[in-house]
Amino acid sequence: MHKKFDLLVFDWDGTLADSANAIVFSIQGAARDMGLTEPSNEEARYVIGLGLREAIEYLFPDLPSQKLALLSDRYRYHYLAQDKKISLYEGIFEIIKTLHAEKFLLAVATGKSRAGLNRAFISSGLGDYFHASRCADETFSKPHPAMLLELMEQFGVEADRTLMIGDTTHDLQMASNASVSGVGVTYGAHPRENLETLMPLACIENVMKLRSWLNTNI
Repeated sequence: MHKKFDLLVFDWDGTLADSANAIVFSIQGAARDMGLTEPSNEEARYVIGLGLREAIEYLFPDLPSQKLALLSDRYRYHYLAQDKKISLYEGIFEIIKTLHAEKFLLAVATGKSRAGLNRAFISSGLGDYFHASRCADETFSKPHPAMLLELMEQFGVEADRTLMIGDTTHDLQMASNASVSGVGVTYGAHPRENLETLMPLACIENVMKLRSWLNTNI
């Protein structure tokens, strides 16, 4: 069967891994530790997908630069305390394994650090199924198109043969900025109505439906 796409790029947190609540908890815990106003759940969920520095600067625009590193450290402290409890969404492992067997090029574009993604690759067992990845501490943070542009250049794949799958507007805006098609999943960090404003090919509410969509549309 003729493929519509050659390169499939997945976000990690909230798309493959059920980690959105852990990120929210860690942001709020770090704010409490520093005596800062605690972001609401909605505010904290909005920055999921951004690099840590970009997320902190968005949530705490008046934070003195000398405190940024300390707040980042407190975030990491809270997140690492939960890290081993975070798992893939049920059914995700099978989707990625099948796509790999079908000879798609698979990549991750994430707001995680390289160290964080490497831990996640090992703990999830998914690392061997991805051909490449880009992290926010290696290049520009979403929604800048750099992650996708670099991956496309690495594999020699054109934009019209690339698909981005993610759970946030940052993922879909990055796709749009790179002239790449996007698919939104609504079981992660951002609500359907926000994802739909960026006109993805589809908005999908659970992993089972994601699997079905991929089977018939790529």
